[in-house]
Amino acid sequence: MAKIMFKGQPVNTAGQLPAVGCMAPAFRLTNAELQDVGLEQLGAKRKILNIVPSLDTPVCAASARRFHEAVSDMADVALVNISADLPFAQQRFCASEGLQNIVSLSTMRAPDFGRDYGVAMLDGPLAGLMSRAVLVLDAGNRVLYVEQVPEIAQEPDYAAALAALQATA
Repeated sequence: MAKIMFKGQPVNTAGQLPAVGCMAPAFRLTNAELQDVGLEQLGAKRKILNIVPSLDTPVCAASARRFHEAVSDMADVALVNISADLPFAQQRFCASEGLQNIVSLSTMRAPDFGRDYGVAMLDGPLAGLMSRAVLVLDAGNRVLYVEQVPEIAQEPDYAAALAALQATA
């Protein structure tokens, strides 16, 4: 169990992020077409898993935009935003922001994702949502980088995540 903060108040998560060097846990999450998608459908690309509580918040929206800007010209990178938002809301957000190179996936049918990745918030005002975390995976889905953002209201360390991604290019 990790302890993070939400506006200065402690919050417990369901566990720890997957360790660097291990294989990313399999998942089945829901896309905008209401289809279940797993890591295998994302192809043999490097991946950024941008896990957020909700794209309907300024910090979550900022991280989606920032990662999109950084990787949108990289053909061998999949940017995957994961949240509990409904797929319709995720799709509206991406359309309104002009974010065309993002795979948005919802945990709406997959409560185990939060436990398997150690990001489900167990208590606090956002209990049931995912904490803010970033994982970078290689093309074979091996974990290269993890960050559990210690304060939900702060943005992730973009430079460190992108450096891990570039190290595999």
